[in-house]
Amino acid sequence: MKKVLILCTGNSCRSQMAEAYVRHFHGETTQVYSAGVETHGLNPRAVQVMREDGIDITHHTSNHVDEYMQISFDLVVTVCDHAADRCPVFPGATRKIHQPFSDPAKLSGSEDQVMQGFREVRDNIKRWAAALYA
Repeated sequence: MKKVLILCTGNSCRSQMAEAYVRHFHGETTQVYSAGVETHGLNPRAVQVMREDGIDITHHTSNHVDEYMQISFDLVVTVCDHAADRCPVFPGATRKIHQPFSDPAKLSGSEDQVMQGFREVRDNIKRWAAALYA
């Protein structure tokens, strides 16, 4: 079974959504984790947009990358530039890729505009996760 870590800044939105979608599409062959170079807690808007797509992430927690340093990952995916810059070196033959997504937590505007932005990021992450091993 492959072990994959999705890494972002705060482990609150993008990495949480990516973890859920990688598990959804590839859970039979992949053990997936998510973490941040900081921890900001699970973003309620991320929970909401994932629920809209039929995926419950309410049980997810915001974890720091240091919690997973003892795991030998096959793949580490950074989903933002900040995490890519601060990504630690993992032991073993870990492959690292950078797949940046916009940070929906930084969106401004009306609640409808912000939620639409969350949905767009969610949909981009979903497409990426579905094609991860293609």
